[in-house]
Amino acid sequence: MQNEDVLASEVKVSDDKLGHRSRLRARLLRGGDEALADYEVIEYLLYGSRPRGDTKPIAKALLHRFGSLAAVLNADSKALQEVNGMGETSVASLKIAALAARRMARNEVSEKPVLASWQALLDYLTIDMAHLTVERVRVLYLNTQNRLILDHHVTDGSIDEAAIHPREVIRKALDIGATALILVHNHPSGSPEPSRADIHITKRIAEAGSLLGITVHDHVIIGREGHVSLRAKGLI
Repeated sequence: MQNEDVLASEVKVSDDKLGHRSRLRARLLRGGDEALADYEVIEYLLYGSRPRGDTKPIAKALLHRFGSLAAVLNADSKALQEVNGMGETSVASLKIAALAARRMARNEVSEKPVLASWQALLDYLTIDMAHLTVERVRVLYLNTQNRLILDHHVTDGSIDEAAIHPREVIRKALDIGATALILVHNHPSGSPEPSRADIHITKRIAEAGSLLGITVHDHVIIGREGHVSLRAKGLI
């Protein structure tokens, strides 16, 4: 009799989980972008890796540890596995969602002239860089129609002439036939406000480019707290 009670209890718990999952699925399909809370999005993403387990506590623990949905999806794989209940399969379930978001954002940028789809560019850069824990420097090289030719990862580290030399940036543009470029880097501190070094290197690259017909459209700094355009600030 006791064994039957235990079995019935396990069946009830399993049924409750299945019912919860079906309710989440229904809300997702009917409700659109705001149908689920952030922890429920993570919970749903983890279903595939934990078909019978309760993923809600793990989802809430991930949000508590990293602070936001975006931070969870962009967190380092090893850091994710430090959260109780997260193995490689669960981490992969989150990483594929992050990869899909980046690919979608990048396609939006690639399909149109960059200057005519500035918000799409900012969305892409924010998804890709805002939650990095290291400072990353990139140069977006554009053709005469201001379409993206190359998204070049220059270096990880502080932005100065030891890491990113103006001559090399412009030489790369000439090598691939680019006529313009946009400098991009992130501030892991969260604040996107430019430093003196950011402003100095931008002016040096713009000066080098002007001698050879390469236009520096902007230098965009990305942080968790937003973004800053040096062009908009009148610093180029």
